[in-house]
Amino acid sequence: MSADERAEALLDRAEAALDGGDPEAALALCEQALLLLPGHAGASFVRGDALRMLGQLPEAADAYRTAALAQPEHSASWSALALTCFELLRMDEAGRAAARAIRENPHDADAWWVRSLVHEWYDHPDGAERCARHAAWLSPDAHPLPPELSDDEIEALVTDALLYMPEAVRDYLVDVAIILEEIPDEEACLHYDPPASPLDLLGYFSGASLVERSLEDPWTQLPGTIVLYRRNLARRSSSREELVEQLRITLFHEVGHFLGLDEDDLEDRGLE
Repeated sequence: MSADERAEALLDRAEAALDGGDPEAALALCEQALLLLPGHAGASFVRGDALRMLGQLPEAADAYRTAALAQPEHSASWSALALTCFELLRMDEAGRAAARAIRENPHDADAWWVRSLVHEWYDHPDGAERCARHAAWLSPDAHPLPPELSDDEIEALVTDALLYMPEAVRDYLVDVAIILEEIPDEEACLHYDPPASPLDLLGYFSGASLVERSLEDPWTQLPGTIVLYRRNLARRSSSREELVEQLRITLFHEVGHFLGLDEDDLEDRGLE
């Protein structure tokens, strides 16, 4: 069996491992394939997918870039690079990679979707909507248009959700502003270590939690803020009913942070 044939066999096994939910095995198989054929575009691309599944986004971006440069006509490598760069807050590179993917394949729905995200980040709502609609037209299953709720509907839902909380908790929340924003900004993403993906943040609590407040430190007495991110909540939902439930869970999650609960505590309460 030639080196090409052995590499392709390893790549087939790597793809099967990914499909089976085993990115570690897929990564090891890709490394073997790349030892046989350094710079192999397919192995680099699947390696990027495995690294993404493992949460190693900088390494995944490098793998996708290698794949794209080795086989420039493969639009999926460019669109995968675009999405990964977007999640890493490398917005200029994300925009360039999405544009290259579309140039190689105008029917690449993933690339149009990432382009919509980049437009949204730079506050170009018209461009974002056009690209999102085009992605949905090209691939309605992969990129459906998200459900929407008006500001009044969200305000009513937040009010109803707060009524389910114990009165003592509602009393503490009197000085906590609950506001609605379209998407997270860079500052909110960089609050986390490593930085959060701008697609993953559904809500954000800023300020001192109840357990952190101290009479000796007046800064901890400043009112806190809970932010709900409309577009990310909608993208996580396939229907208005699911959006309503996702909004409720996210609000309770951020109230939990205000009360001093950490992520493990919130997960134990089904609010992850």
